[in-house]
Amino acid sequence: MKSVWLLLFVMLIGCSGATVRSGALEEPWHLGFGAPAYMETWVETASVIDVKGGLYPNAGSGTVSLRYSGDPSGWPDRPGRGAGRNVTGADLPARIYVRWQSLVEPQTYEVTLEIPDEVRRLMQQREPQPRYLPEQKLQYRNQLIVGLAPGGAVKVWNSGVGLEPVEVMCSQASVVSEGPSQGKTGGAYAYSREKLEPATQHYLNEHPIPYESWKCGNG
Repeated sequence: MKSVWLLLFVMLIGCSGATVRSGALEEPWHLGFGAPAYMETWVETASVIDVKGGLYPNAGSGTVSLRYSGDPSGWPDRPGRGAGRNVTGADLPARIYVRWQSLVEPQTYEVTLEIPDEVRRLMQQREPQPRYLPEQKLQYRNQLIVGLAPGGAVKVWNSGVGLEPVEVMCSQASVVSEGPSQGKTGGAYAYSREKLEPATQHYLNEHPIPYESWKCGNG
């Protein structure tokens, strides 16, 4: 199944060859992942295809960045850079595939994000950092932050060190029919409900999951 998906993912890059533009940054770009407060999430895998057709199949995995306080409803205005890594050696992204486990439901989702030209143009921009920082430098907007929420809601921001994040994409993922780990764990998720953080368990005992607040058009 994995090999079939990788083949399809690579083949798709040919569909947009006329519109993508190369322009590697002077430094690696960062792919980070976050989730609303309490909504614990486990990224099974993230893969990138850059504008030159290069495949980077290990661009992310593991836990995401989130808080254990506050109201999880709606997306944040200023998300952090997220838990992730630099996509070293890659040119600007053309597509990003993510498969993850929403542990609070639990459910497994996947999405392929088609990165438009305007986002790549943003990633090539250099902007001055705010005046309150000790050393004002020109920084690339070389961070993509992917928000993953229950129900398969996805939002993407572009940012850079000391720069204001800008919302650039909103999408809806689909359910992975094979379940967690592509069916290799017999339906077992990375963490059971009993292993979630106490703050998450308390929230889920007291509140319903606010699915509607993360849908596109709802902030």
